[in-house]
Amino acid sequence: MDLNYTHVYLMPGMAANSSIFEYIQLPPNKFEIHLLEWIPPIDNETLSSYAQRMSLKITHDNSVLIGVSFGGVLVQEMSLFREIKKIIIISSIKSKSELPKKMYVARRLKLYKFLPTQLVAHFNKLSAFNFGQMVKKRLALYQKYLSINDKRYLDWAIFNMVCWDRNETLPNIVHIHGNKDTVFPIQNISNCIVVEGGTHIMILNKYKWLNKHLPQLIMS
Repeated sequence: MDLNYTHVYLMPGMAANSSIFEYIQLPPNKFEIHLLEWIPPIDNETLSSYAQRMSLKITHDNSVLIGVSFGGVLVQEMSLFREIKKIIIISSIKSKSELPKKMYVARRLKLYKFLPTQLVAHFNKLSAFNFGQMVKKRLALYQKYLSINDKRYLDWAIFNMVCWDRNETLPNIVHIHGNKDTVFPIQNISNCIVVEGGTHIMILNKYKWLNKHLPQLIMS
């Protein structure tokens, strides 16, 4: 019976948990979804080593890996350690040439070392203050979806995103990108499926488009 299904593994973006996929639905008679979560990195661990450890969570050959943002970078590296049918990345990049200029500057000047990642751990405390409704809603979204607030993980993730060294695009990869993405602007992205009005968080607000098109993209 297992042979009748295509196994699809979903990897969230940086600091996000798998609840960002709560609106993603695939026909249950054809696909089985497996949600992946970030694990703590080992001290001074390379992205390749981390990807190899994460690849142990892929328990089916010829699976499809779908990654969002930095999760898209990770699934590309994971695919080097498993027999993968297809990689789909959303709101992500395929090589370092697609990084925005500001990340190149941060990389060259090592500005990522000065980001106050320790402040992320205090999002929960901010909700106690009397902010306006818009700010409170934004904080609630952060608390729900961006729950990985360990400083060691964040420092590791930011470094490996900014300093990703892939030069060549991997084969058999599908890239879905929004034309309103401000994290990875569309003008830096090549060979992608463009989603009109899609932002960096279109996994949440363009889920209807994704639910309609993902089945065909997975099987094509």
